[in-house]
Amino acid sequence: MHRPVTPPDSAAGARSALWQLWLALGAGLLALAWLLPVNVKSLNTALLREAGRETQSVAGFGRELLELDKPGPAALVLETARKVGDPGAGPLGTIYEDFARKHREMMPWGGWDIALEPLLGSRSAAASADSQPVLTFMATQQARENLRRYLGVSRLPGVQTVLQTAELGSTQRFVPANRPGGQPLEAVILLTAYLWQTEHLSSGLQREVRALAETAVRTGQMGELEDFYLDVLTLGRRLNWVQLSELLRTTGSLGTVGQFAHLARVAPEHLPVIYTAALMTKSADRVAHYLITFGQPGVEHLQLALASGEGAVEQLVQRQAPVSHAAGPEFEFGAGFVLRHPELALVAKYAAFLGGVFLLLRAVDTRLFFSVESALRGAFPRMGSGVIAVVLTFIFFVFSEPFLLKAAPVSDYKIKLTIPVIGALAAPAAPASTTPATMDITTILTIVIFAAIQLGMYFICVMKISDIARQSIPSALKLRLMENEENLFDGGLYLGIAGTATALVLQVLHVIDANLLAAYSSNLFGIVCVALVKIRHVRPYKRQLIIESQTAAVTA
Repeated sequence: MHRPVTPPDSAAGARSALWQLWLALGAGLLALAWLLPVNVKSLNTALLREAGRETQSVAGFGRELLELDKPGPAALVLETARKVGDPGAGPLGTIYEDFARKHREMMPWGGWDIALEPLLGSRSAAASADSQPVLTFMATQQARENLRRYLGVSRLPGVQTVLQTAELGSTQRFVPANRPGGQPLEAVILLTAYLWQTEHLSSGLQREVRALAETAVRTGQMGELEDFYLDVLTLGRRLNWVQLSELLRTTGSLGTVGQFAHLARVAPEHLPVIYTAALMTKSADRVAHYLITFGQPGVEHLQLALASGEGAVEQLVQRQAPVSHAAGPEFEFGAGFVLRHPELALVAKYAAFLGGVFLLLRAVDTRLFFSVESALRGAFPRMGSGVIAVVLTFIFFVFSEPFLLKAAPVSDYKIKLTIPVIGALAAPAAPASTTPATMDITTILTIVIFAAIQLGMYFICVMKISDIARQSIPSALKLRLMENEENLFDGGLYLGIAGTATALVLQVLHVIDANLLAAYSSNLFGIVCVALVKIRHVRPYKRQLIIESQTAAVTA
């Protein structure tokens, strides 16, 4: 019996439906992979918006502080709200001004605290209603004597140990507190002891300060404790009482105090933003570490997160990653999934791209090269689409991860200033110019053009192989014709080198912006094109021709 023959029209219709299905599925998977806001070493802006959705805004946090009678921190939060463009900044400013008019006596201190009772004797130093740095109230001898007398009867061993460090005469940056000119160190020691006495230091900070103070008293050398006193001096000259005490409550280590003091010196214009982020996240340690790591760009990322809400700031400092700005639209609904399952979302993104490329390649093979595949009989191995998909997925992975291969720039906040003597504070360094790490539209367009050129070269090579295969000549002659076209099959390399050289020359002549990624992508695509042509098409077809020619010779 003869098997029923499938009508040609029916087979063609099935192939047409198949390649259209593959094309649609492949395009959908590629769109999903491109738009899903997840990266390996960076945070997408869509994630920040999703993390901050329905969480407390900066202005809302400022209103909460005013309700707690803390206008000092609220003032810095208000300044931050205005800087990040919070819609509630205007109403918050009105509420703050009204609060300041009604409670003028609180404003110099930044609020009211029962711990302020021993310092009330120096209230005359704050005759105005403006915020006053806390060390201003310790400028007079009478204020320091009142505080020393109050702390002298403290039953806390840590407080007494800190007070004993005022008797040490071996200092490097301060004039010793027991000598003429030692008032700054004496004021800082009293302030530190008073913060301890009134439970305004975190438990971790207390342990570290006590250990250093005990070591200093035992050895007679101030040592590392002097660095901490210098940091307290820096912050005490910039923050009022409530601002300083609220900050130190969220600070878990001496290192963080040093980092905040360093940031206050080198980036005083950003102190409100840094302070607000520390209080909102209740973790000054993570905020300081983020800014020391990423420098000026880190401040911009922090402002972006603050504009989205408390949840966005939490996500940013928890991940300790820079923010990448997508070049196109993003899946807002996908951001929630990414936040809940970041690892799974990352796998899904690149799996979708791999599957999408594979399906598109199969659609192209079925639509354009079905007749060629039939003529070459096995020169198009099915694994070819999978190999190409893996290669292109790797290229996409590298290009879509802006911070993966890019060396982290040296943070302009990382190097700590050396201050030889009190009062000789170095001027903040000019912020270093930073180059955006993400690809702009020009770079993407250049890469797409180079890829399109190589794709055209790929099609030309495949059609040439098909043309040779269709000729009615012996296999040995076809083999010689294939060898004659070697220069054509290497054409992708020539075009790639030419594209890279042209791009570099134009960059040197300042015709286009300097961008090595775009320039060298031409070379990369050329290598991929030639590898695909020779490995996927030329080599299998030559093998087929060699076998056929040898078989024909033996038969003859």
